[in-house]
Amino acid sequence: MAIRILGISGSLRKQSFNTALLKAARSVIPADCTFDIATLHGIPLYDGDLEQQEGIPPAVAALKDRVLGCDGLLLATPEYNNSIPGVFKNAIDWLSRPAAEIPAVFGNRPVALIGASPGGFGTILSQNAWLPVFRTLGVRFWTGGRLLASRAGGLFDADGNLVDERMRDQLQTFVRGFAEYCTGSAH
Repeated sequence: MAIRILGISGSLRKQSFNTALLKAARSVIPADCTFDIATLHGIPLYDGDLEQQEGIPPAVAALKDRVLGCDGLLLATPEYNNSIPGVFKNAIDWLSRPAAEIPAVFGNRPVALIGASPGGFGTILSQNAWLPVFRTLGVRFWTGGRLLASRAGGLFDADGNLVDERMRDQLQTFVRGFAEYCTGSAH
């Protein structure tokens, strides 16, 4: 049976480097894997009153179903002001509702991080900021590699295609390692 990986882009931008990085990851995924990409479009700001009055919004429910259907979660995180983008953290907060579903959605689920940034340090601080969130959610975080796509403007062409061969090789090694890690998943 094929390993199912879901990549989630933490950026809403149409020309997002992180979405482009996920598309490049999909192109180098091992043959025994499927790779789907999700964005955060349509997810409202978390509001406990909204949740109580209307339940889980449809965009959140749809993303949660996709997470529940995958064997591994690959998060492509931008870095805003040296940390996690609010829109991405907001989506994860919604996915953790109701709290009783956290073990099904996140518990022991293989998760890996990648990130692209126009800056020189990639997304190292954002990736580090995710660690306490992952601990809280109980994911099985893959520590077998780190992928930081620094100076992303030079890695992709105007159409969002990864054109840097060195980065493509790093991405392929990373994705293959994560796919192998997912084979031991309980999901």
